[in-house]
Amino acid sequence: MTAKGRNVQGKSCLMQGNEACAEAAVVAGCRFFAGYPITPSSEIAEELAKLLPRVGGKFIQMEDEIGAMAACIGASIGGSKTMTATSGPGFSLKQENLGFAVYTEIPCVVVNVMRGGPSTGLPTSPAQGDVMQARWGTHGDHPMIVLAPASVREIYDLTIKAFNLSELCRTPVILLYDEIIGHMREKVEIPDPSQFRIIERRSPTCSPETYLPYKGGEDDVPPFIRFGEGFRYHITGLAHDERGFPTQNPRIVEAKQWRLHRKVERRREEIVSHEAFHLDDAEVAVLAYGVTARSARAAVRMARSQGIRVGLFRPISLWPFPDLEVEKLAGQVKAIIVTEMNLGQVIYEVERVVRGAASIVAYQKASGEPIHPEEILSAVKGVC
Repeated sequence: MTAKGRNVQGKSCLMQGNEACAEAAVVAGCRFFAGYPITPSSEIAEELAKLLPRVGGKFIQMEDEIGAMAACIGASIGGSKTMTATSGPGFSLKQENLGFAVYTEIPCVVVNVMRGGPSTGLPTSPAQGDVMQARWGTHGDHPMIVLAPASVREIYDLTIKAFNLSELCRTPVILLYDEIIGHMREKVEIPDPSQFRIIERRSPTCSPETYLPYKGGEDDVPPFIRFGEGFRYHITGLAHDERGFPTQNPRIVEAKQWRLHRKVERRREEIVSHEAFHLDDAEVAVLAYGVTARSARAAVRMARSQGIRVGLFRPISLWPFPDLEVEKLAGQVKAIIVTEMNLGQVIYEVERVVRGAASIVAYQKASGEPIHPEEILSAVKGVC
């Protein structure tokens, strides 16, 4: 039985994307959620308001998105796995505290269900305009882990993965999907929770007297102790040393920067993932993510039925970007068609990686409507 009282494990059920996110968060060990209602992510908060009290967790509706992000950071420092969820303008408001969590190495999960923008934009329409904001939204030079599901079941799986990577790397992780994926309902089979690997944060093995809260071990990730357990340490958004105290020593500051990047790079094989569909003999590849990848898959099937050799490359991890895999793809095909519900974001990363090895063609749309399979098929025929 789930915390909601529904026996869904091992059975097929009709589930909404945002509902799947909430259910999976509880399975991953989330016991604290702070958020603020905002379309099209509100169902996540609504579900967790019911789910968390039933498993001993806490739900707080905050006064705004800034406070929600801050509350998640505080609860994580207190020892809980935490999550917040938002959309569009709310994601913008979270950026300062998100940067604080990156620099102070506080694990948490942030869900952004994308909608049309900028500003208030199109609250009930899908878009993919927050891809670069998810990577570079907060100031400074830092790594970021961003996962992009394309189905209800994948939302479930990647929510658990987001929590695991957050604890493993001691960093915030962003789950990024669009309004359609969040609101659609699909028949999914939910495995028993025992089938999932759940990662917990690593505690220090040293004595309180020798504990250094920002000293990375062999994997560059410092052990993390919650407040109140006898280990004293200092937390600041200023540049800090291994004790957590502010410093302007250039050697220490740069060493910290490199370690933040290395701890993510070391886990590239665990983080970076993609889906390949009909690429073995493809002359042209369509690169798409989220709901656009669903249209692209249909377009590939349509093209194949007409004898056109085309395939789909779907990044599942947007950041770190699957650059090695895209570079290999460019050596296999003559053209890559990048389809996005924006006016150009991931395409620039593709161009950076491909470096002229294959032609790059854009099919972009920012009207608040999804890209349809027939549109992608037309783009494919224009290349072939």
